[in-house]
Amino acid sequence: MTHDNQLLPTPPLFTEFPFRQAVPVLAPGDLRCTAAQRDSFRRFAQAGDPLADDVVAMIQRLPVGEGRRMFEIAVENGIDAVPDAPKELRALFDQVEADPYWLNRTKIDRGARVVGRTSVWGGIAMGMFALMGGYLASRADKTLVGTGDLNAMAPRRLAETTQWWLDVTTPAGLQRNQVGYKSVLRVRLMHALVRAGMNRRPDWDYAAWDQPVNQVLTVGTLGLFSMANLVGAQALGLRFSAKEKDAVFHLWRYVGFLLGIDAEILPTCETDTWRAFWILADTEFIPDEDSRSLAQALVTAAGGLFIGDDTAPKRLVRKAVTSYMVAYSRIILGPTNSNFLGLPDNKLSQSAVMATAVVNGALEVPRQLLPGATRFQEKLGARIRTRLVRGSVTRNGGDRSYARHDAYATTRTTLRAG
Repeated sequence: MTHDNQLLPTPPLFTEFPFRQAVPVLAPGDLRCTAAQRDSFRRFAQAGDPLADDVVAMIQRLPVGEGRRMFEIAVENGIDAVPDAPKELRALFDQVEADPYWLNRTKIDRGARVVGRTSVWGGIAMGMFALMGGYLASRADKTLVGTGDLNAMAPRRLAETTQWWLDVTTPAGLQRNQVGYKSVLRVRLMHALVRAGMNRRPDWDYAAWDQPVNQVLTVGTLGLFSMANLVGAQALGLRFSAKEKDAVFHLWRYVGFLLGIDAEILPTCETDTWRAFWILADTEFIPDEDSRSLAQALVTAAGGLFIGDDTAPKRLVRKAVTSYMVAYSRIILGPTNSNFLGLPDNKLSQSAVMATAVVNGALEVPRQLLPGATRFQEKLGARIRTRLVRGSVTRNGGDRSYARHDAYATTRTTLRAG
């Protein structure tokens, strides 16, 4: 075997509890790769999104507000509704409006029903595994730290993230005239606007942090919404068939296509996502002080996903809910990562999380056996999830247009001190 074909050693993240025990059980086969495969993937850490970046350049060129106005018309009604659309805008929408050959909308709607079935537990997994775990990727954190006060923005960021998750994982939500499709395109433009703003910063460290909001980080984010969400729900006792998981990963493949991820690194299935996660674990999940700062801001905001704090009884319940959610993070991220992020070690709350997993696991048995039970759980879970997210957005704010990021295209921004 030549050196180029030698498999790389296991990433440190996967050598510690609980990943050391969970990955061999949950992952679909051997995830290891060669240095050449890792480097091929890592090339895209220097790549942005040319089509969306060109639209930002168009917005900068046109009178203030004109480019955004045309973009919104195209999002709402299609590119043909924009008279004399600039070539940059047409190029972007020609890409997203052309359904890829592999697209299966029946499978996408099945995947959305599966995600809806995760209900409250999926929301906890989304916030306290996917987002909290994502903060361990310190290079990705640089943009988050650079775009606003952490503690002030955390509740709104959590609300908007879960709102976007709800939009794109609601059945039929990714149809061309539906809210999920529109939300993906607006997030794609937001990514490009933030990238333009970060690229104007004199203090952006390309050698250490790569390109801002690059393709590798976008693949990582996609994996947090797909694989981490399923695994996080499984940790709370939920079970998914191979057909259900395949549908969920197909849904996120289409979201990745709409987000402009290059076909060479866009995960096509569960195995692709796990293999990308292996490389990300080796090259991206290296926490630093920004990881801890973001984690602490999320801890403060977490309970707001479920309940407000405007009365004393609500504050008491919120404290208990927060303790439960943080205990879940501690279990699923492991003691080393949790200690680094400063997550408290509350044994009572951790026992409550474990009890939840046992009860949910027991309830999954009749759900799998009784005719109609799965569909009932999908409808009930989707209804609870929708109420949960809408309540969070009402309490914490949220804007599906993300238009506040337009300023990053022209305004010079700087890192916060420290």
